[in-house]
Amino acid sequence: MKNTRLMQRRLAGLFALFALSSSAALAQTPPLEVTASFSILGDLVRQVGGDKVRVRTLVGPDEDAHAFQPRPSDARDIGASALVVVNGLGFDDWMTRLARSGGYKGDVVVASKGVKTLEMDGHGHDHAHDHKHGHAADPHAWQDVGNAQQYVANITAALVAADPANAETYRHNAERYGGELKALDAEIRSAFAALPAERRKVVSSHDAFAYFGEAYGIRFLSPVGVSNNAEPTAKGVARLIGQLKKEKIPAVFIENVADPRLIERIRAESGTRVGGTLYSDALSASAGPAPDYLSMMRSNFRTLHDALVAE
Repeated sequence: MKNTRLMQRRLAGLFALFALSSSAALAQTPPLEVTASFSILGDLVRQVGGDKVRVRTLVGPDEDAHAFQPRPSDARDIGASALVVVNGLGFDDWMTRLARSGGYKGDVVVASKGVKTLEMDGHGHDHAHDHKHGHAADPHAWQDVGNAQQYVANITAALVAADPANAETYRHNAERYGGELKALDAEIRSAFAALPAERRKVVSSHDAFAYFGEAYGIRFLSPVGVSNNAEPTAKGVARLIGQLKKEKIPAVFIENVADPRLIERIRAESGTRVGGTLYSDALSASAGPAPDYLSMMRSNFRTLHDALVAE
């Protein structure tokens, strides 16, 4: 009897030790390795994934994805990822090719899947309602906070599929973050709706804000198309300067990923003032005004609004 009790105590101790070891192993499970193409997308993945993911972003803050030149090490890093996330819509096609060359065998998640796209003509200019001539889609869909909610839904579904053990965490984070997105979207709509239509016109460095304009009633003009690599024509710049003067457009804006010299020239020749810096294709550094997506959209909104209400 005594030996039986001793054996039972030993077994109980072993089970307790096994339970503690199992809990420790679960607690030490490494985060899911995710690679995102650019900084804005990387932040959306972090918001949903929290501490359950480790996000690598190839194009960092204040860097231009249009001009990105991958290194051989980037392909190797992507190949070791559990999940690869791209914007899609032609913005970061290089990412998919890079992933495959690095040996990545998993799904490439297209975050923009399901958004209602705007289309561009052959010059890279947007047409909000021209969907029947086979024009390329504008890739900057994240500039509408409503579209970011679709990005979050796609990212959440991908993380749940890749890591079902943490599905509840991902869904909870997405629900919390979705509420913040909805609140910001409503705030922006309300603020711009109160402005007279004739004041809701601005000029930015390149054609990156059509979704913002369509969603919130702002007319954006730009000297070049969707890519910062495009070269403006002298005729196009002259026409834009004439339009600025004729329509009394309140302000022109510099972008964090664009050379400011062209906007400075347009400002000088048109007499229009510079309203500030907008964040188009990249977040700011951590010490800047746009270190995450919500901060970026809030910064753009307030910079635009302050310039448009000023006399």
